[in-house]
Amino acid sequence: MTREVVGRFAPTPSGSMHLGNLFSCLLAWLSVRAQGGRIILRMENLDTQRTSRNFAEQLMRDLEFLGLDWDEGPYWQSERGDYYQECLDKLSVQGLVYPCFCSRAELHAANAPHASDGDYIYQGTCRALTAAEIAEKSRSRAPAKRLRVSGTVGFNDLHYGWYEQDLERDCGDFLLRRSDGVFAYQLAVVADDGAMGVTQVVRGRDLLSSTPRQLYLYKLLGLPTPEFAHIPMLLSGDGRRLSKRDADMGLEKLRERFLPEELVGSLGYLAGLLDRPEAVRPHELVPAFSWEKVPMEDIYLPSDLFDRSSRS
Repeated sequence: MTREVVGRFAPTPSGSMHLGNLFSCLLAWLSVRAQGGRIILRMENLDTQRTSRNFAEQLMRDLEFLGLDWDEGPYWQSERGDYYQECLDKLSVQGLVYPCFCSRAELHAANAPHASDGDYIYQGTCRALTAAEIAEKSRSRAPAKRLRVSGTVGFNDLHYGWYEQDLERDCGDFLLRRSDGVFAYQLAVVADDGAMGVTQVVRGRDLLSSTPRQLYLYKLLGLPTPEFAHIPMLLSGDGRRLSKRDADMGLEKLRERFLPEELVGSLGYLAGLLDRPEAVRPHELVPAFSWEKVPMEDIYLPSDLFDRSSRS
């Protein structure tokens, strides 16, 4: 029996969505709707100092503005700490969790080894601390919690094909909970996707390298594993990744210049689903959706695609 396709939107409500976020949301929505599946909305607001309900409410209005609906949620990660702790305890019982006292400066030192995506590779500094050393260090600093990793993990990405990592060599033991008590993204996203029955995750290529460690967590926690599809990044003319700092490419500004159908059509064109930019609603792109049409390389935004002067 074929399982139902369940996808998700999982934005971080720390600012307005930009074109890169919208591109990811649209392709996630199209992939699920093309298979007759359901979509869950989850607000990834683990760090309540950097996120807000106001931004979350604006994100929901933005999705509705574009015609990207969802079937369940919103869920709030800030309300799911007890569940994350249960997952952390389950890993601890397996003897896989240890305290880490390394400071941010030590972790990001210039001579620290870095992976291809720029993240540092943890060298196991605190992996073999004795009970006495842990007690001594705990007097002056609250520890973070790390997961011991081992082995090679690979998977078949729906868009990019086979990808694998040697976890010890390519990422090292990774965080499960920060020293301030905030649960780490890797643990929370796996715990949530597993508990919510997510079967397909669509997200930017910048997160491709984090997938093997998440698959490692799924296995350790005994959770069903979703399929993953990573998509090319949208880049500015000078090659920078779009971010929430690019105000002109934020939906708040774009709404002043374009109708929602125009924005959806432009993104559909960049995704290879249309021959030219034209005004369409998301459901009109569903019959045309195919991963084979989506570009493999990162996409430079055409200079004339989103520069229309404000509408009167």
